[in-house]
Amino acid sequence: MKFIDQVELTLSSGKGGSGCNSFASDPKSPRGGPDGGDGGRGGHVILRVNPRLNSLTHLRGFRQMHARSGQPGGGQNCTGAQGENLIIELPPGTLVRNSEGSIVVDLIEGDFELLKGGRGGKGNTHFKTSINQAPTHYQPGEAGQTLDVSFQLKLIADIGVIGFPNVGKSTLVSVLTSARPKVADYPFTTLAPQLGVVELDSLSTFTIADIPGIIEGASEGVGLGIQFLQHIERTKAFVHMLDVSDFSGRDPWEDYQIINKELGRYDAKFSDLEDFVPLNEREQVVVFNKIDATSLDRLETYETLFHERGIQVIKISAVANINKTELIRALSRIVFGDNNDE
Repeated sequence: MKFIDQVELTLSSGKGGSGCNSFASDPKSPRGGPDGGDGGRGGHVILRVNPRLNSLTHLRGFRQMHARSGQPGGGQNCTGAQGENLIIELPPGTLVRNSEGSIVVDLIEGDFELLKGGRGGKGNTHFKTSINQAPTHYQPGEAGQTLDVSFQLKLIADIGVIGFPNVGKSTLVSVLTSARPKVADYPFTTLAPQLGVVELDSLSTFTIADIPGIIEGASEGVGLGIQFLQHIERTKAFVHMLDVSDFSGRDPWEDYQIINKELGRYDAKFSDLEDFVPLNEREQVVVFNKIDATSLDRLETYETLFHERGIQVIKISAVANINKTELIRALSRIVFGDNNDE
């Protein structure tokens, strides 16, 4: 199913129910009198964060959504039923914008009341006075509110895995977590971000996101462009994966520089987050992948090149599950700020 990270909708809260114009006519009230009840409140529009969601695919195909209207009041001072709320579940990290592009709310957790339902009208009982003992006046219900909104998802992950296409990012996420992203030997296998959870123990977990391949010019719309760069805005740090295998035909040092250049170009002008930290200023764990398919001379050459520039690397093979524990330890130290060696 296609990954959806932006949806535009017209949302409406419910109209309040009308008050009732009624007079008592039963034997218990021989003198009669007004007994019209109030109308029920219209349903609210409530946005609810559901941590189990990681896309907006469930909203695909909708253009308008409405809460239910309140029911009218009845005789014998009966109040109409309230309209059912419209509850829209959204993944954490969803930005809600109005039609002018301004942010209404950045949804991280909990519920947010976006639109209030219309108030129910008062029945004629409320308008009885010493002068007017038989009022026929009652109130109609208030109209609901309508708002054109767009939902834009910016995934929340502790660690983002970045690198050129086909360097092994999806394989790494599948090895470290229970996520099962698509894995194959051709570029842009991953066309949507994939989230997984790394479990150190029952109380210590962190999330990791496989971000679709970033290539030169991504910040200007080349390839998958900034469409998915937005999904690493919230990450604390990156795993920067480089393919060092003999058959890759790539230069790991050149790739490293290109990716960081693109991260540097994605600056605050692209982001709406108040606490945005430039992507190229965030901590990186540089990973040499596919070391089981690399000659010793090639591996030593690039390891020396990086070390001479003060860049430490972790050498792994995601496929062969080599040095998985060392990488998890490095990432847990970043996430938890300690020396967790589990």
